[in-house]
Amino acid sequence: MRLLLLLAFTTALHAAKPFVPNLGPDLSTITVTCGQVSLLLRQTSQWTPGRIDYRGKAMTTERSAYGTVFSVPDCGFIGTAHLENEPEPLESLAFILDGKPVEKPEAVLKGQTFRFERKSRVRDFELTCITELKNDRLYETTTVRTAKAVPLKLVYHFMHAWAPSVSAFCAGTDADAAKTLSGPLNDGDDTARKFFINQRIDWMAVFEPKSSQFGVSRLLSAPDQGEHIAMIWNVPNSYRKFYLKCFNNATVPAGFKGTWRMVTAFGASDAVGWEKAASELADALK
Repeated sequence: MRLLLLLAFTTALHAAKPFVPNLGPDLSTITVTCGQVSLLLRQTSQWTPGRIDYRGKAMTTERSAYGTVFSVPDCGFIGTAHLENEPEPLESLAFILDGKPVEKPEAVLKGQTFRFERKSRVRDFELTCITELKNDRLYETTTVRTAKAVPLKLVYHFMHAWAPSVSAFCAGTDADAAKTLSGPLNDGDDTARKFFINQRIDWMAVFEPKSSQFGVSRLLSAPDQGEHIAMIWNVPNSYRKFYLKCFNNATVPAGFKGTWRMVTAFGASDAVGWEKAASELADALK
């Protein structure tokens, strides 16, 4: 009986251990602060972001996956915190603070600029993700390469799990700057678990009322292939999550190399004036 109990305890202990990727420092998290923006990187999500703060207030939640994830027809999601199917082998990591490589990162890093380079593989895809903090802005660059043609259900880039307290969104295009999409994001049946935007836009923004702050993300570049659209999934008590969806039920062609780039910045406003302020910031991010 004692042997069985010991075996059960040992099994439970091993099952409770958090996932550790094949590369990276022996730290559970690394928090980087440059100016008024802080970025949390998590070991358990294969060194992808876990939270974004502005002026010490969490604008996003840790309860989700960030970065890029692929949905493969015969498997499901692969990448970032989606470990239910298979991990995403890391090939290299580089931490660069104020222009200098950090060979042994500490749990807390502070500086004027930060650059994180992450190279990995998802089956036939080579994935390079570069994250930069500078001038109170978060820049994310994702490059995908494949020598083979690969059918996909979809790929999501720039997943941002905005906090469940976020109460509204707006979005726009440069071609028709006077016209914007906007609406509430709440826990009611009219918006719960629904997707919003669902089209190609140049920028989007969300308002977080507890902090009276907003975040604006602008797509700076994208390849011609992939037919990307922007989406926000409203899941009460979890997140209001942004996705850039590409290659929806499509095949990534052999020899493909594509780069997507996004910048995210923040501001402060009351609930009445935030959309105007967000639109002006979106214009400044061009």
